Amino acid sequence: MKKMLIIGAVVVLIFGLIIFLTNQSNNQKLADNPYDKEDLNQATIDQLDDENYQNIILPDALDEQIASGEPTTVYFFSPTCSHCQATTPVLMPVAEDMGVDVQQYNLLEYEQGWQQYFIEATPTLVHYEDGKEVARWVGSQPKENIEEFFNQVVLK
Repeated sequence: MKKMLIIGAVVVLIFGLIIFLTNQSNNQKLADNPYDKEDLNQATIDQLDDENYQNIILPDALDEQIASGEPTTVYFFSPTCSHCQATTPVLMPVAEDMGVDVQQYNLLEYEQGWQQYFIEATPTLVHYEDGKEVARWVGSQPKENIEEFFNQVVLK
């Protein structure tokens, strides 16, 4: 019986240590996060130091940019979307190589974006000009389609 109590105490201690270390790691990541809140979903926290998710735009900033009439390309994604996880590492390097500024809007953190921007699925890439949507693609896309979208719509 004593051995069982000792083993149980060790297991509880290990789990407590894991929880403590995870919280410490999350707090460090949250220190300079690009979101306007500290209460982020764990999937978002896990992406904070991912180089492919460094151009996050907040809802108010996106509204202002689109309303200004400035050409704006927005990538609507969710950190929990497997298609986004496959598309982002292709999309963002292509955008960088082609000189396209792609704003990233996290729909997991800002769910109002689903209705506000008529998003039916993720990933979705939308290009706006003069305050209006001019083109979009939905779902995973190969590199060639991304390049074609940028050449025909964004860089035309």
